[in-house]
Amino acid sequence: MKKIILAVVGLPGAGKTEVVEYLMKKTSWPKVYFGQGTFDELKRQGLPINEGNEKKIREELREKYGMAAMAVVNMSKVKELFRQSSVIVESLYSWEEYLEMKKEFGDAFKTLAIYSSPEIRIERLSTRLHRPLKMEEVISRDYSQIEKLHQAGPISRADFTIINEGSIDDLFKNLDDLIIKLSK
Repeated sequence: MKKIILAVVGLPGAGKTEVVEYLMKKTSWPKVYFGQGTFDELKRQGLPINEGNEKKIREELREKYGMAAMAVVNMSKVKELFRQSSVIVESLYSWEEYLEMKKEFGDAFKTLAIYSSPEIRIERLSTRLHRPLKMEEVISRDYSQIEKLHQAGPISRADFTIINEGSIDDLFKNLDDLIIKLSK
């Protein structure tokens, strides 16, 4: 199998976390979590982890590196892991991050969009155990991620798309089919 970097993209509640965990288990590929760049900078500055500090650091990184900031600050980790195997990227959001990864890795960089309708995602996010969200919060977050993080670009340009509106077993079956497709 040819090595790839596979970024899993989608709006909140689509099932990205389940997809990343399943792919890691089935393929043994390592993961680079783009949000880790924020936590690394918090640690470097000696700041406690909380929502306010995380937002401050994300904004500082984007001010310094532009909307591709998370790709820029995580690039060395991706390159290091890619020397050994395929890599999964979690939490690539912006179009600019997508373009930065495409520029660096060309055809080896692929995206997998996980799609679920707004209604299904609202239901999932309203019943999750950690920090459940109300319908208005989900809608607001969707709009914010599309408008401010330019998240629609990577989703619409995905190399692969899985519609996740059935059971978890349906999702895993679709992922198994994708793994077979990637191994050809």
